[in-house]
This record gives sequence, structure tokens and C-alpha cells, in this order.
Amino acid sequence: MASSSFSPSCIHDTSCASRRSGLIKWLCKLLRGRNHAESGGKRPPRVVGEENMFWREPNKSRDDQSKADNEELDRAIALSLAEENKHPKGQNAPGKTDEELARELQQSLGPSAYYPNAPIQFLPRGHRVCAACQREIGYGHYLSCMGNFWHTQCFRCSSCGHAIRETEFTLLGTDAYHKLCYKELHHPKCDVCHQFIPTNRTGLIEYRAHPFWGQKYCPSHEHDNTPRCCSCERMESRSIKYIALGDGRSLCLECLDSAIMDTGDCQPLYHSIRDYYEGMNMRIDQQIPMLLVERQALNDAMEGEKDGTHHMPETRGLCLSEEQTVSSIQRRPRIGGNRILDMRTHPQKLTRRCEVTAILVLYGLPRLLTGSILAHELMHGWLRLKGYRNLSPEVEEGICQVLSYLWLESEIVPDTHNGASSSSSAPSLSASSKKGGTSAMEKKLGEFFKHQIQHDTSSAYGEGFRTAYASVTKYGLRRTLDHIRYTGRCPI
Repeated sequence: MASSSFSPSCIHDTSCASRRSGLIKWLCKLLRGRNHAESGGKRPPRVVGEENMFWREPNKSRDDQSKADNEELDRAIALSLAEENKHPKGQNAPGKTDEELARELQQSLGPSAYYPNAPIQFLPRGHRVCAACQREIGYGHYLSCMGNFWHTQCFRCSSCGHAIRETEFTLLGTDAYHKLCYKELHHPKCDVCHQFIPTNRTGLIEYRAHPFWGQKYCPSHEHDNTPRCCSCERMESRSIKYIALGDGRSLCLECLDSAIMDTGDCQPLYHSIRDYYEGMNMRIDQQIPMLLVERQALNDAMEGEKDGTHHMPETRGLCLSEEQTVSSIQRRPRIGGNRILDMRTHPQKLTRRCEVTAILVLYGLPRLLTGSILAHELMHGWLRLKGYRNLSPEVEEGICQVLSYLWLESEIVPDTHNGASSSSSAPSLSASSKKGGTSAMEKKLGEFFKHQIQHDTSSAYGEGFRTAYASVTKYGLRRTLDHIRYTGRCPI
């Protein structure tokens, strides 16, 4: 019973398979015939739109195409029936299984069967041009990256010129670089340690830069005791050593070139600034002693001054009103091994003969900085000698900074008269008294000292200067000083 019940089922399946195989075969022939007819036409593809797009144009009209399709269908059915008569019932064509016939049917149902008119992409000749030599890339190997193409022999570093063989490189526009070469060119280096400035925790390059000199350096150098010039504020480079002055200060070689080291060296500069005051009708009749002192002597004198209520955080000059004994530098020290040697000082008793006992200036500073300090302190002396009393720190320090600033301008550009000292309000500025010309570096230092005065952030020296300078520019120096005498304020 089991065999008799199974046998009809097997016969039924075989007849179905035979009919399915016949159907598959004539479908394959039908579709092959259509593809052959389409590809065998004599009409070439027509170019439309862009130059790299081809569109296969139909060869026949819609009615002709339908008639041809019907004829091909009849021919395929006839061929299929003839094929079945040649083979016993239930068998496929020799060497052809149902799976193979199905595969042929699937291949016949490709894009060309359903979309005979689909566009074909084509890259015209000359489409690939080498980004390096600008010549066409023909046949053979080439490199491509981000829409650029290169001959293999042209793919070289734009910095060193050597071939790039690494798997990682940097592309800037059409210029390729080794990663290290690109870093050398574009990654900022520290002007102090000459190393690449490291990135911070967020992956950004962080550095410090001097607002005037533009010196870039790693933030760590602000806390690793790297010496900084006490005059120009530039940090010491690892390749050039600064001069240690012995009192915690360091001096760069550019500032050392014009540094004034003892009291005798400073006397010509001091007298030239007195002449500068006289040229602006601000003659100082009293002979006020001027001494060049060390840092400690200046701090000691400042502590002994009763009327010393407002000073800069780093005091570099002082106008004394009290009697004191001060040690001044009598002989220029030697320089050996990047430090000062054989410093010789002499104690001097200062007696009070007028409102001003002496003017003290810190030694070891460049000529223009020493002169600007002297001009500032002499203005303190002039105000006291002329009876200007009880001035606020902003007014007194502000007008003293103005005189310091104007003197610097007269030294940097000696032939230019400042508009704040016009002939209608005050005499024109005197020319530089220094013998010979001013070097380019010294002029740059003078511009920096002016920049310091202009951008000081303190209320007395910074805001006081800007207020006083605006008044002098608007009303002139003489009228500004007269207004200060009677009101204790700068005119607005």
C-alpha cells in the first residue's frame, strides 16, 4: 500500500517537471532572440546630453516592435515543441538541468532586457589629468585621492621633493606632503625650546605670544623659571643665553648693547634730558643729583621715602624728597660667563637742599629705557619744585608718563614735532642728543617702551597716562599744566 500510494505522486511530479522544463527552454530562447535582435541592429548609439552619456535609440516603431515580438514568441514555442519531441517524456535537453535553465532565464532577465535604452557611463579621453605635471594620465597605473589624480612617479612631497611611499600622508589642495614635512611647515614651534608646541587636553595647539614682539612659546615656560629680559620682556631662547645681573634680573644681548651700567655713563643722558625740559620752557634750576643704583638699594630708598605712596610693582626709578644714604654704582662691572662681575658701589649721603633730594634709576637698562625713566622722575621733580601739591596718583603719574612718552618720540623720530607740543601751546620737542644715529634695534626697543606706556593696565600709570595724553593732545602741554595747577585735574 505504501508503494502504490507513493507511485502516482512520483509520476505526477515528473510530468510537471517536464512541462516546466519546456516552458523554461522556450522562454530562454525567446529572451535570447530579443537580446540578439537588439544588439545586432545596424544603428549605432546616439549621443545625447553630456559627452560621457550614451543612449541606445530604438530601431523600430511601437507597432513594428509588437509584431516582431509576436513572431519571435511563435518561433520560440515551435522550437520548444520540436525539442520535446526529440527527447523522451520527462527528460531535459542533454547536459541541461532545471537549475541551469533557470540560471539562463535569470541572466536573460538582465538590465538590457528590461531597460534596453539605459544610459551607459563613459569617461572621455583627457578626463584624468595629473595634479603635479598637469599632463593627461593615459593607460597604466595612477593614484587618486579626493578627486585628484597623479602619475605614480609624480606623487611626491611638495616640501622635500621625495616620493611619498607611506600609506598616510597630508593633502593640502593638490599639494601632497609627508606627514612630518607638513608638520615642519605648518605646526608652530616654540621660540624658546625650539620644539613643536604640544596640544592641550582637548587636542588643540595652545601657546603664549608676546603682544608686541610676537614671540611664541609653550605655556609651561611661564612656570619653569625660564629667564625673561627685564627690559624688553622677551624670554630667553635655549640657543642664546641672557646676562644675569646678579639681583634676579636678566638682560638680553640686544638690550645689553646700549645698557647704561654706572653713574658716570648716565650723566650725559641726564643732562640731555634736562636740556629737553628747558627746550619746552620747563627749566629746572636746581642741581638735582642723579644716581644709578642696584635693585636692593632702590627698594631700600623707596621704603625710607615718606611721600612714596604710589609706585609701579617693579620700581625702576625714584624721585627722593628725604635725606638718605644710598649706595650708587661707581664703576662699570665686567661681564664674564653670562653674568656681571666686579660690581663696585659707593655709599653717598644725600642732603636735602630743596623739595627734591635726588633721582635714583635702576642700573643695567638700555639707554632709551633709562632716559624714559629719567624723564618721568624729572617731571616729578619739576612738579614739586613748581609748587604742584596734593595731586592724585592718576594725575601726577599720568602727566609724568606723558613726558616720558614724548621724550621717547623725540628720540625715535628726532625730526618730527609732536602735535601735543605745538608752538601755540608749548615749544616743539628737541632733537635727539645722542651722538650718531639710532640703530634699528634701538628704535624697535623705543617703540616697545612706548607700547608699554600706552597699554599699561594700572589705574595711575595706565588710565592716568591716557587721560593726560588726551588733554595734552587737545589743549597743549602748557594749558594742561596750568589747569592741573588750579584744579588738580586734567582738562577734559
